[in-house]
Amino acid sequence: MNLETALEELEAQANPARAEEMRAYHKADRRYLGLTNPQIAEFAQTWRDALDVEGRVALADALWQSDIFEARVAAAKLLTQARLRPDDQTAWALIASWTADFDSWAIADHASMAAQKRLVADPTRLDEVEGWVASDHLWTRRAALVSTLPWTKQNNPKPEELAARDRILGWAATMVPDHRWFIQKAIGWWLRDLSKHDPERTRAFVATHGEAMKPFAVKEALRLLEKSDGAG
Repeated sequence: MNLETALEELEAQANPARAEEMRAYHKADRRYLGLTNPQIAEFAQTWRDALDVEGRVALADALWQSDIFEARVAAAKLLTQARLRPDDQTAWALIASWTADFDSWAIADHASMAAQKRLVADPTRLDEVEGWVASDHLWTRRAALVSTLPWTKQNNPKPEELAARDRILGWAATMVPDHRWFIQKAIGWWLRDLSKHDPERTRAFVATHGEAMKPFAVKEALRLLEKSDGAG
């Protein structure tokens, strides 16, 4: 499996009418083929099954560099798996290098899903993600929160997981003054997911920082808690 063959397979399923709709929706100037997310996922699964880790990383790199929307999504999906053997720094380094190219939520979120798996596999990589928080690049900054969503989800977190949770909440706090919509949305998203498993920390964050957040982000952060309170 190489880039030429992979692109031929993607292009064989192209839907020009849908591609134009996607271009208008995503507002990023690149080529679109008009594939659905399930179609891309099926291709990525087939390629992943046929390649070793080195091959997957190489193909993901080439697909990303093509700058075709579906190819970039497929690149992220190729590396979105809980276990890589070996899980050396190669896949993580490639995923981390993509952040500078993020220019739309769809591609950024697919790549962040791949980042989530590699961060859970090796939490020491959070040290690198911390550097994203200070970035001037909107999507890199946002990826620091989207890529760390797994730390919102532990029901019985270990001490080191709680420490990571508090560390990431500290990052979110530094982002509160950034009122760009996608940053505020990411803060609200992180807190909303956290509220399912750690309502106390969610409420404490909003109590401390809520006045400085955009109202829609506060509403998102507390949405599930308010439903729960109302049901009670």
